[in-house]
Amino acid sequence: MSFATALPSDLYAIEQEILGYARDAGLDFPEVRFLMLDYNQINQVAAYDGFPSRYPHWRFGMEYERLRKSYAWGLHRIYEMVINTDPCYAYLLASNLIIDQKLVMAHVYGHADFFKNNLWFAHTNRRMLDDTANHATRIRRYIDKVGLEEVETFVDRCLSLENLIDVHGPGILRQPSRTDGPVNEDEHPGRLPSEKGYMDAYINPPEYLESLRQKQKQEQSKEKKFPINPQRDVLLFLLDYAPLTPWQQDVLSIIRDEAYYFAPQRQTKIMNEGWATYWHSRIMTRQALQPSELIDYADHHSGTVATSPGRLNPYKLGVELFRHIEDRWNRGAFGPEYEDCQDQRMRANWDRQTGLGLEKIFEVRRIYNDVGFIDEFLTPEFAEEQKLFTFRYNEHGDHYEIASRQFVEIKRQLLFQLTNFGEPLIEVTDGNYQNRGELYLVHHWETIDLRVDWAQATLENLQALWSRPVHLETTLADKGIALLSFDGKQHTSRLLQKAAG
Repeated sequence: MSFATALPSDLYAIEQEILGYARDAGLDFPEVRFLMLDYNQINQVAAYDGFPSRYPHWRFGMEYERLRKSYAWGLHRIYEMVINTDPCYAYLLASNLIIDQKLVMAHVYGHADFFKNNLWFAHTNRRMLDDTANHATRIRRYIDKVGLEEVETFVDRCLSLENLIDVHGPGILRQPSRTDGPVNEDEHPGRLPSEKGYMDAYINPPEYLESLRQKQKQEQSKEKKFPINPQRDVLLFLLDYAPLTPWQQDVLSIIRDEAYYFAPQRQTKIMNEGWATYWHSRIMTRQALQPSELIDYADHHSGTVATSPGRLNPYKLGVELFRHIEDRWNRGAFGPEYEDCQDQRMRANWDRQTGLGLEKIFEVRRIYNDVGFIDEFLTPEFAEEQKLFTFRYNEHGDHYEIASRQFVEIKRQLLFQLTNFGEPLIEVTDGNYQNRGELYLVHHWETIDLRVDWAQATLENLQALWSRPVHLETTLADKGIALLSFDGKQHTSRLLQKAAG
């Protein structure tokens, strides 16, 4: 990051002021190092997901071009970036106004507190900045040794599969997918009896015994179904069993490591942005804001939490839900007595003056991810206050329209979008399908069909790594349970069970 510059003296003084406010508020975070970038540099860093030392790949260049053009056309502006490391690095845009820098610093301290204390980040690598540089060095070595085209093609295949991980895996001790016990030489059926021990080496030569071992192992692997239990971490299964060369295994492990690093950020987008927005709003309005800065602050903060039809703003939803929780626990609007109350006027005016709001939101910040956050704390009152609704596309009118304002539908739709990042749940169920070494996967259908063209592209990349035919069982709403297959040359599809009715 030699292109980045340290804060000038005036901003350093402001940073120290905001740091004091954040500490006094009870936020707990590692050292935060602020670096200044111009708009071109911050677009470069953003294209690399905050890690400018990542491995070379064309997708980062494409993302940079998208960000550069979007900025030039006035469609977006990156005010800050912060990455989950220790120390925590935050990038500031040099062209920001002083009021923006103050707001951003307070926002960054909220993020840093969340990274350190939220349980879903407990297993993340806090030295990923160093590790991404190490990953880049290894991949460059493979490019020099094997060739750019071959390495880049393999990276493309791995990146297309990077969502096939188990996001809960780092916190769960699972059984190994396959275990091989020690082989007892005496159990080989082809071993010739030898009454005299000193003659055994001649009657059963070591080469002969080794051939028996290999043959028995092959037969056992054909007869034994693996994994024993369905495995959601498809990338780990490929690392364990796919016929990859050493450099391919290393590249796949790099893609998998980085996918797991970024997974908690995707699991907590609403909470993380909501928490940071809550604290920048609190710090600015109560302590850091000067009277002359009020108009600019209100203008820029309102842009952060602005909503538009058909789009979910994680900043807005997150901060408002944290405030809703704080208000409820300050009033004592929780527990059996409150939940059993059916009088809407009494519930609206409920106030036991318990004052537990701040303590509660710190607890929520520590324990939950977005799914739990929405499932536990989204209430009918909140949905009504925030005017939430679901929408759908009207094919006849060629426009989007409100589908429902019912709380049950709103909550169901939100949870559906957030579960597994809204991506399909796919597991490996058999690595030796029909005793032919073929790979069999199952898609857990949740009323939404897979896009067949995307599924076929994924099967092609899986087959390239597995080197044998691959199969994906899925449900098509209008047809039934289908099996999509790819053998390396052509795609096939057949119905396993027709849809009822």
